[in-house]
Amino acid sequence: MIVGPTGTGKSALGLELARMSPDHFELVSVDAIAVYRGLDIGTAKPTAAEQQVAPWHLIDIVDPSEEFSVAAFQAEARRVLDGIDARGHVPLLVGGTGLYHRAVVDGLEIPGRFPEQAAELDHRAGQPGGLAELFGRLCELDPVAASRVEPGNRRRIVRALEVTLGSGRPFSSFGPGLVTYPASSSIAIGLDLDRPALDRRLAERFEDQLARGFLEEVRALSARPAGLSRTARQAIGYRELLGHIEEGVPLERARAESLRRLRAFARRQEAWFRRDPRVVWIRADRSDLAATVHARLGDTATARAVRH
Repeated sequence: MIVGPTGTGKSALGLELARMSPDHFELVSVDAIAVYRGLDIGTAKPTAAEQQVAPWHLIDIVDPSEEFSVAAFQAEARRVLDGIDARGHVPLLVGGTGLYHRAVVDGLEIPGRFPEQAAELDHRAGQPGGLAELFGRLCELDPVAASRVEPGNRRRIVRALEVTLGSGRPFSSFGPGLVTYPASSSIAIGLDLDRPALDRRLAERFEDQLARGFLEEVRALSARPAGLSRTARQAIGYRELLGHIEEGVPLERARAESLRRLRAFARRQEAWFRRDPRVVWIRADRSDLAATVHARLGDTATARAVRH
């Protein structure tokens, strides 16, 4: 699998590897936003032409009005990987959504959803002093989970309490958790760039996306009768451009905020994957990148290890 921060060229590398080994790899997108139909330019989704180079999976599988969870992704990925195995091909997981990678490669036990509990908890978290009260409750009910979350992280506190209250068992009891990295036969390649170089790439890519019609894409999505799910609306770039279209936020401010979030997101992604000792890091700007990674993947028998 190919992991790393956004903007390091993961999809481009996957395509090049597929070109180097025709009828060998099938590419599996591991991106929480690329699953949505119509969110194309802002997700740097492979173009129609690029998707002809090799089969791509887990792109454009849900309507943007729908919510999509890590459990749903895990189930779809298992189905896709079974199909790739049956065809005698090699699955190559490509993308930067770390939790989705862990769910597939390490078979994480994903807690269920409890919408009514979640809605009530989220409402309470938004009240004065509500988040502190909920964090205190989490400390009482599941001190292990509470020790793993920042007291101001509303989303994670609400989710941990949602599962604890809804399932009747502590959130921390679901599997060994994300701090454990079990032995795996998967080959994990991480693409690395220094921060100034990555920041430049992100700025250049965002300007290119705007030039190719990103704003028009968001305008069309905003006009959809079915609307956009909360997850789709919060995607980086989409949220800011929706603010420009729907609320009159100046375009320059929306552009600046998008870049700020992109850079912060890239740093979080790098921190996530750096914690995984199984990832082998390679400079994303080296001239022999594809050949180096191809050699590491080895022959078909070895490369099959991209699936756990």
